[in-house]
Amino acid sequence: MPEVTIHIGGRPFSVACQEGEESYLHSAAKMLDDEAQVLAEQAGRMPEARMLLMAGLMLADKTASIEDRISEVQSELAEREAELEGLRTMGAPEPERIEVPVVPQAVTETLAELAARAEALAADVEEKSV
Repeated sequence: MPEVTIHIGGRPFSVACQEGEESYLHSAAKMLDDEAQVLAEQAGRMPEARMLLMAGLMLADKTASIEDRISEVQSELAEREAELEGLRTMGAPEPERIEVPVVPQAVTETLAELAARAEALAADVEEKSV
């Protein structure tokens, strides 16, 4: 079992850990040391046990806040997944029926007659003007 020396609040600590866990231990120690530095800047020198307790509580507070946010996001994700599943099971919507008005036959015939008369008049005018 490897033993690692970490520094928290400017003080060295020897800690044993599992093989391969050294980098995680160093990372955790850095977070604890960062909190201890904040305490040292705010409150000055304090007993080691109190500094570690306060730094640990500060990290626990941050962790609790993050866990709350994770729960909120997981709940939101579950809602979206349920909504998506509902949309998938709904199937394709029915095609929308659109009615196109039909021009009555009498109107079509009348327009054809008017067009023929207009063409005849245009031909007459053209013949007379020549």
